[in-house]
Amino acid sequence: MQYLNPYIEICLEGTSSIFKGLNQKDKETIAQHHTLAIIKKGELLFKEGEKSRGLICLASGKVKVFKEGVGGREQILKMVRQQGLIGYRVLFSDNIWSVSAAAIEDSVICVLEKNSLVKILKKNADLALKFIKLIAEELGVSNNRTVSLTQKHIRGRLAESLLVLRDTYGYEADGKTIRVSLSREDIANLSNMTTSNAIRTLSSLATEGIIGIEGRKISILDNINLEHICELG
Repeated sequence: MQYLNPYIEICLEGTSSIFKGLNQKDKETIAQHHTLAIIKKGELLFKEGEKSRGLICLASGKVKVFKEGVGGREQILKMVRQQGLIGYRVLFSDNIWSVSAAAIEDSVICVLEKNSLVKILKKNADLALKFIKLIAEELGVSNNRTVSLTQKHIRGRLAESLLVLRDTYGYEADGKTIRVSLSREDIANLSNMTTSNAIRTLSSLATEGIIGIEGRKISILDNINLEHICELG
């Protein structure tokens, strides 16, 4: 099948794509009813309260999904990697975003039009079940993160955030450096703490030899101890 651009091909044919097993006709329908957007680092994909245009597939780059709290402070809810999907809730309910999303590096997204996608889901039980599984898994992760962010101590919360980043983005070629560059403020917002606390805790973990820090890059030098800190909370 010939695609209009390589980005929709990544979303539909990528190794971890939920759409990979669809028949060609349905893939063509999705490809014909999508829009492409290039998002620069720091720019919003969408903002809370805006109307959704459809399901978003991250074709390239990295994205954070967050909600603004008291005083405009962000709480990062999810980190998204390539071929990740954003917008299950608005796909199956209303068209208003309850969260915001921003690119943490230059990114490309494909917005899959809602109506055509819903029609495919209605006639394809396998795809519908895959979506149900994704939603169930994400709900489970969200429930666990809620407990962690409200009950764990600062060290436990930050250790868990570093492990989340590791598991989401993997390592650089050295097998130690997490393949993402985040500001200290973003790490704090992912860990439900102030930026100053995040800086102090990162420095403490680095002094103990558990992590290494070089600018915005963080390497995990002692996975066992970091996981132990996460479990202890």
